[in-house]
Amino acid sequence: MKQIYLIFILVLIQNCTALKYDEIQNGDLLFVEAKKENLSGAISRVTENDNSISFDHIAIAERKNNKINVLDASVKNGSSKSSLKAFLNNHNDTKVVLYRLKSQYQYSISDALLKANSMLGKPYNTAYVLNENSYYCSDFIERSFRDAHIFELKPMTFINPKTGKIDEFWLKFYKNLGLEVPEGKLGCNPNGLSKSYKIKKIKVLN
Repeated sequence: MKQIYLIFILVLIQNCTALKYDEIQNGDLLFVEAKKENLSGAISRVTENDNSISFDHIAIAERKNNKINVLDASVKNGSSKSSLKAFLNNHNDTKVVLYRLKSQYQYSISDALLKANSMLGKPYNTAYVLNENSYYCSDFIERSFRDAHIFELKPMTFINPKTGKIDEFWLKFYKNLGLEVPEGKLGCNPNGLSKSYKIKKIKVLN
């Protein structure tokens, strides 16, 4: 009896997981909640966000033949593609929030995924200064949709709004790279992309 009950629970969990994955559509965007320390915390401190959740990463879902992959640019893997399951496992200690383009902008998804696939294999852009040889996460997504003008580049800021000065983390970060802080240069960030009126929040996935 206990074995039957255990099997029932396992099947129920699997079905719930499948239903959660079934909600994800081709071209959906996965925003990852920012942690409060290190690089994540530094990104969160200097990027504006009106939501209750601050984000430090973004990826795009590709659904083909009942299989869901995720394309993104990460520090560890550069611009790469992984399974949805692997992506969620990598972010199992933070919230992953599903966003979707509004219906009038869905036309852009096919070309965006073609562009995203063409950018795979490039290294991560650790300096966050736009170039054609490496990408950071929100840069990867903005470029994917660039031809359709879904997102836009804006002057970046590394100023901590609580102090009115460039955040100490970024001063040390760029000093170690031998670069000046790129204050005011064009770029983008996950929080900024999440505020686009062209997308809508669907739900928290985990």
